[in-house]
Amino acid sequence: MRSGRIVKPLIGISCCTKQFGVFGMPNHAASNTYVRATDEIVGGVPVLIPANGPMADVETLLERLDGIILTGSRSNVHPSLYGGPPHAEGTWEDPARDGAILPLIRGAVMRGVPLLAICRGFQELNVAMGGSLHQRLQDLPDRIDHSTPMQASVKVRQGKAHTIRINPGGWLHRLAGTTEIAVNSLHNQGVNQLAPGLLIEGTAPDGTIEAVRVVSTPTGAVHGFAIGVQWHPEYDWPTDPISRRIFEAFGAAVRAYTGDSQVTPLSAAAD
Repeated sequence: MRSGRIVKPLIGISCCTKQFGVFGMPNHAASNTYVRATDEIVGGVPVLIPANGPMADVETLLERLDGIILTGSRSNVHPSLYGGPPHAEGTWEDPARDGAILPLIRGAVMRGVPLLAICRGFQELNVAMGGSLHQRLQDLPDRIDHSTPMQASVKVRQGKAHTIRINPGGWLHRLAGTTEIAVNSLHNQGVNQLAPGLLIEGTAPDGTIEAVRVVSTPTGAVHGFAIGVQWHPEYDWPTDPISRRIFEAFGAAVRAYTGDSQVTPLSAAAD
């Protein structure tokens, strides 16, 4: 409380390096969907985290931020970070984002700063914690095509693409109240080797891991909120109850982290 008014929590939103304008000037950008969810559901102040690689001051960010949302992106995590083969020619990469966000993830998990990792953020979470990725799920045998539908219609691109099976008794099961939900699908990469300390919360019908929770690190158990989902709940939270609950649970964890004793994060209830 400052000057008689409530101070909202600061929510970091990861940016990508993108070129805009006639001259293709580099910019740090994040979709309005994440900003809107932070404003309208989480109840925090959105703070954009630049993709500035080794210049990122991770310690200062972690000292100041009360929660972190890792965004989706057209770019892919660089394969050198998980021992994978080079990307196919034309694959979008963003090494400046990799350099800023992977250390931020590890620091947030260690400190207990609430973390919600979405799509590319989900993949970053797995790599940061020691896992690896498949680069193109659609090229693997017995996998469905998880990539973005190349359709002009937003409803088609962002609409429900497949179901996921939710592991009984986990965080997502408690949140959804069911063992199956429908999700959108707009990604090429996916988890190959699951990182140590990550617990699977849900899988697609083809076995692709779609949701995880961080439960431990090499130094011990993790009691904070650190959740990753492969789909995009920020697209449909106004109409989809599960998508909305994901952001509500993140918001509850943020308020608990900032010292509001009246709020119990759902992550604690699932432990």
